[in-house]
Amino acid sequence: MANNNTNNLALRSILDKDKLNGTNFIDWQRNLSIVLRMDEKEYVLEKPIPPAPPANSPKAVKDAYEKHVKDDNQVSCVMLATMITELQKQHEDMKAHEMILALRQLYQGQSRHERFLVSKALFSCKLSLGNPVGPHVLKMIGYITNLEKLGFSLQKELATDLILQSLPELYKGFVMNYMMHDLDKPLPELLKMLQPAEENLTKGKGASVLMVQGGKGKPKKGI
Repeated sequence: MANNNTNNLALRSILDKDKLNGTNFIDWQRNLSIVLRMDEKEYVLEKPIPPAPPANSPKAVKDAYEKHVKDDNQVSCVMLATMITELQKQHEDMKAHEMILALRQLYQGQSRHERFLVSKALFSCKLSLGNPVGPHVLKMIGYITNLEKLGFSLQKELATDLILQSLPELYKGFVMNYMMHDLDKPLPELLKMLQPAEENLTKGKGASVLMVQGGKGKPKKGI
């Protein structure tokens, strides 16, 4: 328990050092999400407090409602404590969900710029021959997740297509097989499928292709 408290304080110090001041909303929101994820309270940002349950509701329903109210109050306090005084005055009477929506609306210009940069990076991703597929796909999944947090969710099919299209010609057989069988896998599952495929492709003929196209010299005639 003491270790958890220490970790929480260390994470919250990130917010204290870089309070929301009107120019750093994207970074502040990202740090806030990290802190709340540690406390398992990130949900209050996206879900408003529901109406109070009737008196005859099951105990579990009442407990869930009370927990949401308590978590929302704590998150609201963290948010207010980590912004400049002028912003505190504007938002001090708001619940956490209401507050984050108001801030996103206020700083949507920053979000738009951030979305442009992230989408540009995502759509320009290409795996260079010889580089490992794992970090490449994880990077793309990270961009896709960031876009979702910025209010621009990609459909799973489009996200999958972007990853497959980013692969070099060496993976053509894998891509054709994936498309022919109309596979519909979550992105982490697609990554799991690509890793053994990479091992097979980099053996034998695949390794030769990597050597040639990777700029490490052409094989001699007769080999």
